[in-house]
Amino acid sequence: MSFDDLGLSPEVLKAVADAGYTTPTPIQRQAIPTVLMGRDVLGCAQTGTGKTAGFTLPMIDILAGGRARARMPRSLILEPTRELAQQVAESFEKYGKHNKLNMALLIGGTSMDDQKAVLQRGVDVLIATPGRLLDLFDRGQILLADCKLLVIDEADRMLDMGFTPDTEKIVGRLPQNRQTLFFSATMPPEIRRLADKFLSNPKAISVDPPASAAVTVTQALIRTSLDPKVKREALRTLLNSEEVTSALIFCNRKRDVALLHKSLERHGFNAKALHGDMSQPARTETLEAFRAGKIQLLVCSDVAARGLDIPAVSHVFNFDVPIHSEDYIHRIGRTGRAGRSGKAFTLATPADSKFLASIRHMTK
Repeated sequence: MSFDDLGLSPEVLKAVADAGYTTPTPIQRQAIPTVLMGRDVLGCAQTGTGKTAGFTLPMIDILAGGRARARMPRSLILEPTRELAQQVAESFEKYGKHNKLNMALLIGGTSMDDQKAVLQRGVDVLIATPGRLLDLFDRGQILLADCKLLVIDEADRMLDMGFTPDTEKIVGRLPQNRQTLFFSATMPPEIRRLADKFLSNPKAISVDPPASAAVTVTQALIRTSLDPKVKREALRTLLNSEEVTSALIFCNRKRDVALLHKSLERHGFNAKALHGDMSQPARTETLEAFRAGKIQLLVCSDVAARGLDIPAVSHVFNFDVPIHSEDYIHRIGRTGRAGRSGKAFTLATPADSKFLASIRHMTK
């Protein structure tokens, strides 16, 4: 099957061809025709499966025939982090370049005045994080009465980050007569409850088991000491023995991100840190340098790195075993993308036995 078989317009197909894609992924094959038919979608797909194109491509066609009014977006995409929102915005720019749709990106750390000005001109596609959206809504800068298409992306991360009340508040202000697309990498009971509340007779789409690792990722476990110095030495030994082109190194706490980053720099490694307390310009600058290959190692927290789509990442190192087993899948899903192979190493101390058991149970 090719993209030509999915019912997309010539303009969107041209943009897809320009991007170099010829064969849709499993979730794209299932989601795109369903979205074009106007049905709600409940999608369970791990990161790296092509999910974003699965909803952006049909959305462009659905929205192509209308015109937006000032402060009244015609569609809304909710994302849990600024980085994810920016990546979706980049997808719309890439796939919508032959259409004349207006897009606005509402995220923290950027000028609210600029965002107000864009909204005033009329927006076909509004991509936002919940906090900034509600802030502008409460200031009277956004009216949601004309929003007929809603996407809730990475719903499980929304839950983890405490955005569920904000998300429910936003959905409560949208028209009941709308199309809703709901995507999550995992489906715990709370996520299923939200889906039942937001969706109407959805088509359920699931690709890969909800908590499975990509087959392109080789996973390894390294037993190490509780002593932080010994643990850091074990990581350096791994980095020197592996052919690392670029790697993400995960810590559970922001404080440890800073400590490990400084330690790696002291030992001569080309490393930078990425965490939630950084300003948006600093985060963007660091990510662009990593994408460009100017930074080899990026030490990060889960919140900062969720949704990063950088295909050339060769390795993931879990300096800390994740506390939540679902985060293990999201972390190692940063490598082995776009058909490439990748390696994921987890450093575990005797204190991590409970978390390891949870990961083993989930991944079978």
